[in-house]
Amino acid sequence: MKTDYSLLVELMNTFGVSGKEMDIRELIIKQIKNYADKINIDRLGNVMAIKKGRRNKIMLAAHMDEIGLMVKNIEKDGKVRISKIGGIEDVVLLNEKVQIKTRKGIAKGIVTTEEISCSANRGENTSLPIHEMFVDTGLSKADLIKAGVHIGSFISFAPNAEIIGNGKIISGKALDDRVGCFILIELIKRLKKSKDEIFFVFTVQEEVGLYGARTSTYLIEPDWAIAIDVTDCDDMRHNSSKSLGGGPTITIKDEEMISNPYIDEWVLKIAKKKRINIQPDVSEAGTTDALSISISKGGVPSAAIGVPVRNLHTTTGIASLKDIDSAINILLELLSNPPDIKLT
Repeated sequence: MKTDYSLLVELMNTFGVSGKEMDIRELIIKQIKNYADKINIDRLGNVMAIKKGRRNKIMLAAHMDEIGLMVKNIEKDGKVRISKIGGIEDVVLLNEKVQIKTRKGIAKGIVTTEEISCSANRGENTSLPIHEMFVDTGLSKADLIKAGVHIGSFISFAPNAEIIGNGKIISGKALDDRVGCFILIELIKRLKKSKDEIFFVFTVQEEVGLYGARTSTYLIEPDWAIAIDVTDCDDMRHNSSKSLGGGPTITIKDEEMISNPYIDEWVLKIAKKKRINIQPDVSEAGTTDALSISISKGGVPSAAIGVPVRNLHTTTGIASLKDIDSAINILLELLSNPPDIKLT
């Protein structure tokens, strides 16, 4: 089945900074409402799409939210001072186009500094801290307030998603984790039946603390779970372990979690059966919703499948469509005939 990636572009371009996921949630529900047996939204904002079954409860999670910014202050001359939401390196923010979400719509601007804005010597200071940066909208403070901008307004990077690289590569903001959301949507649409009850969960506030996965797991009480996310692609360095186009990853260990070995073994066996290359990932950096899921309630056997992304946690990432397709195929095989064995 040929995958239509126009939806992924739309998902990436949709506003959904952590804590302000309403727009992306609405788009996801629109896509899955005719394919799920039931859809629930919890009080934190997680979307739980259910395909009914009679045996075990399986949870697949991908987070809706993206990294972004928040308005910290509006100065008299119209400078919009900013605070980071999620892990972003300060250096990647300079000169980036952004959009400030208001009750009245969108106010567009550019992240800059006084030195860049007013000086010809733009190459001298490239590592300024965020407290020296601001969003320049070209508007006065009065005009900004009139437009609905206020302290606490959420700021997203400007939509920039596109298919590049001879139709084999996708680039843009929010690959983390709209790739995972796209994979879950495709699985919901393609999965005809399963022996188990499958919960496809689109979580909130992963980027600020893995919060949505924790609350949704309490409600579901799954027998086992897999988080679908992205991982840092390091193939532009020497001695790389994760390459673009080298296949999806299976996280054996990250900074805070050791994956369930039984689930890892199932995934690796399916990849071998389907002749799909998969990249085992042992890392000292980052973690995923799988951590929150695994330590919720009395504990949930959990694993994480990822797609390698270059320029992770920047305003423009790069990923392989082949890797995304491979992740879909592995997970579809797993869900179509999930194993029924003890995990501990």
